[in-house]
Amino acid sequence: MKATATTRTEERIEAGYEASRFALNAGMGMAAMIGIWGLACLIGGLATNGFGGLLRGFWMAVTGS
Repeated sequence: MKATATTRTEERIEAGYEASRFALNAGMGMAAMIGIWGLACLIGGLATNGFGGLLRGFWMAVTGS
């Protein structure tokens, strides 16, 4: 009978590294969703008012008049 040897490997996982990696990925995902939402709002504003109306509304919002 032939003897077989088994090897065991261990992997150390640092909880702080994993938590920060998760937080970074979650933050990037949220930033991407906010960017997509902003782009959708910009396209909607352009479709409703046109480029001139969008600039006029922006200028009125900045200056208050």
